[in-house]
Amino acid sequence: MKPPPRPSILPTHPGFPHGMTGSISSTLPPPHSALRLPDAPALVVGHAQAAIASPEGEVRLVDLPKAAALLRERPAILVHAPVTLRRLGLEALPAFDLLELFAFVRPARFCLPTPRGLARALDLPVPADLESEAGLLFRIALELLAELEEASGLRPPQLRRRRSIAAAMAAGGWRWGPAAMEAIEGVSPGGVSSPGDVASIHPASARAQSALAVWEDLPEWSEHAPEPPPGHLPVEPNEARQRLAQLLGEGAEARPQQADYASAVTAAFAPRERQGEPRFVLAEAGTGVGKTLGYIAPASLWAEKNDGTVWISTYTRNLQHQIDGELDRLYPDPAEKALKVVVRKGRENYLCLLNLEEAVRGLPTRPQDIVSLGLMARFAEATRDGDLVGGDFPGWLSDLIGRGRSLGLADRRGECVYSACPHYHRCYIERSIRRARRADIVIANHALVMIQAAIGPEERSLPLRYVFDEGHHLFDAADGTFASHLSGFETAELRRWILGAEGRGRSRARGLKRRIEDLVAGDNEALEALEAALEAASSLPGEGWHQRLAEKPRGATEAFLAKVRQQVYARDPDATNPYSLETDVLPMVEGLQEAGATLARALGTLELPLKTLMARLAARLDEEAEGLDTATRLRIEAMIRALKRRGTMETAGWRQMLEGLGSPCPPEFVEWFGVERIDGRDLDVGMYRHWLDPMVPFAQAVAEPAQGLLVTSATLTDGSGDIEADWRAAEARSGAVHLPMPAIRARVPSPFDYANQTRLFVVTDVRKDDLGLVASAYRELILAAGGGALGLFTAIQRLREVYRRLAPALERQGLQLLAQHVDPLDTATLVDIFRAEENASLLGTDAVRDGVDVPGRSLRLVVFDRVPWARPDILHRARRKAMGGKDYDDRLVRLRLKQAFGRLIRRADDHGVFVLLDPMMPSRLKGAFPEGVELKRVGLAEAVAETRGFLSLR
Repeated sequence: MKPPPRPSILPTHPGFPHGMTGSISSTLPPPHSALRLPDAPALVVGHAQAAIASPEGEVRLVDLPKAAALLRERPAILVHAPVTLRRLGLEALPAFDLLELFAFVRPARFCLPTPRGLARALDLPVPADLESEAGLLFRIALELLAELEEASGLRPPQLRRRRSIAAAMAAGGWRWGPAAMEAIEGVSPGGVSSPGDVASIHPASARAQSALAVWEDLPEWSEHAPEPPPGHLPVEPNEARQRLAQLLGEGAEARPQQADYASAVTAAFAPRERQGEPRFVLAEAGTGVGKTLGYIAPASLWAEKNDGTVWISTYTRNLQHQIDGELDRLYPDPAEKALKVVVRKGRENYLCLLNLEEAVRGLPTRPQDIVSLGLMARFAEATRDGDLVGGDFPGWLSDLIGRGRSLGLADRRGECVYSACPHYHRCYIERSIRRARRADIVIANHALVMIQAAIGPEERSLPLRYVFDEGHHLFDAADGTFASHLSGFETAELRRWILGAEGRGRSRARGLKRRIEDLVAGDNEALEALEAALEAASSLPGEGWHQRLAEKPRGATEAFLAKVRQQVYARDPDATNPYSLETDVLPMVEGLQEAGATLARALGTLELPLKTLMARLAARLDEEAEGLDTATRLRIEAMIRALKRRGTMETAGWRQMLEGLGSPCPPEFVEWFGVERIDGRDLDVGMYRHWLDPMVPFAQAVAEPAQGLLVTSATLTDGSGDIEADWRAAEARSGAVHLPMPAIRARVPSPFDYANQTRLFVVTDVRKDDLGLVASAYRELILAAGGGALGLFTAIQRLREVYRRLAPALERQGLQLLAQHVDPLDTATLVDIFRAEENASLLGTDAVRDGVDVPGRSLRLVVFDRVPWARPDILHRARRKAMGGKDYDDRLVRLRLKQAFGRLIRRADDHGVFVLLDPMMPSRLKGAFPEGVELKRVGLAEAVAETRGFLSLR
């Protein structure tokens, strides 16, 4: 029986109140009197010092070596062990990580992975310094354990499952296990054994595996009749304005620009007049217009009037989920929204239940995985849709438990067996696909849209209406989608896709034979082709190919890649560079062309049986049309798509590249050899072919079959001073120039008063090649702003060096510094922390700018380390020559500066300063910034003073 709770009390240890912001509420739920914490200190580590709180309540500051010594002696209670250990310079050590406890108690729920983030998630007072953070960790642990004790809202089957998972994890050595079991036992339903039997649950036992079998509890989806084709009724401009007013609600602030935008983009929802001539609208909406609701208004109307689906495609996952949130206005009832709105991503983003089951079955050989798999089982129980990338899966969890036992459980090799899978009718991916067929709005991403257009959709038919938000990224998305990479990584992935796992204890990688043999049973021609494909795959790189390239390559592919690597290292003028290297294909080193010819023949030998399998599967669809059940038909169709991608697109593209070796590259493509490196380590080696203009295949595969497309962004045009030239460039980068009908142009200016809300400085007395001076400039500017700074860098090496010099200095002033490529946190989590902590600062590469949507004072300063010129690689060299020379360079830079400047002001009451630490900034790039903003060339001292004065008044 659960003991009665004791009266509400507040923590009494002397470290708790010190440095707190706000007051401690007496309404906080008291920890249960029976709950006990581990006998361990609490530890919070900064960049220059650490805070340690003892269980008795003493809190003290120590230097980092002392903190490291403490952690070596005994496990401590902390938050995010990887970050803590990196700051202390330690390897993996045991610890009581509160994030693990949070992930168990509140699965599929997000919190910032910091003491302050946990405090906010638990409605506790937010600590203001290291000492108060350390003192608060005990209270955070008690609050989480108290939630386990109360277990409100859980049904007895859920309680039993939770208890059995906790018991298995505790038996497997989970450090929070004893405390968690003690809390859970207070609410265990009848029939559950006592805590004493936890010791008998070995993680390798069948009982432990049964505890983690959460897939047994998930609901099943059901099939529905195919959806009829949609109608073609247009959306009138006045209808869009009315729907927008409905979305905004009564009393909303008047935003005429937003209504004008909603009216203008209705042209994308008009019926087309001729095949291959979609209604193509290019709409630039300045920051603050509110384009998301602006296009949701006509898109939702078209879907309702025509019983059809509009696909909204984005580039960043942040915007994907922002759009999902905005649709709460249209569908306030969660049940209705679940029917009307679906977030779709590629299969590699979702948890595969069969992968989870096979990982659980592998516990007898890997009992150390029990904690990781227990936390993933808890996530699988609670998740909305199984999305591991940007959904309700906390990004920091993969940092804690490892990518292999978290993100690695997704279908990353195209190894799905579809209806042959025992979890097919519970599958998150299949559920999402079926919901998308009947939804009004599907929120997807550019890559998924382009891939399914190129190889065939899982949804049976291609979408007819698209909205491409973040349209300035279409060119880059198409560039990646339609390129061919004949590399070690890609060819090794193909080998795994065909052969599956080849080593012991790695059964999770299912090969082609396992996925297809029951579909071709009794078909001798298909079975012979299958065996031929398995044999031919041996020419592809096997495990350990990285090491063999420099020593003794094995097989046709490795022999070719070894020659490629030799040529790159011989020809790249910067071969000592720790990052990626490249060189032209011609002229080739001795033996490379012959190695390429040998590989081309090997790929042809592989391609032929894969094509035969496609043909035999297609024949079965035809011959057994009347007798095939729906699940088998869908599985065969999916396998044909997969074989098409591997057998006629990927391998054929590689063979075409190889057969052209020794001759000039076709004019529509750009080719080169490259070695991808990071910190001096080779990651990949290969031959790369990209479209000179990737919008050609985009127009053919995506735009021409569609009825209507809206391509929208705040930065479609770059501000060269010639508006017609700007629009022509935007049409080229969106693919509109490759369609018979011209694009419909629309532009709605930003409502913000940039002249009064922003300041723009180019610092003239900081040498950009002296990273000591650059770091000093960042320090003084961030201190002047009081934090809230986004630092953008053109190279990872520069970012890391500035961070090393900057972090301790800022911490001594009470300012937190985060950094991409330094902190062991994914970029989305870093941005979330940056958004939540008003005085934190974030350093990232130039590419991170579009993922930062941070309104308010959390972002009040943007500093660029230098003009973000495009990297002068072989691909850029070719495009520069074909697309305008120096004007092409300038357009790219103006777009990058424009996008970065657009991060500053996200609301009408925002204010911010933009600083470029590059005295060589050309005046011709000024068009990147809003009209009326004065560009001041000043010394660092003046920039710091003006930054302090401007922002201190806000």
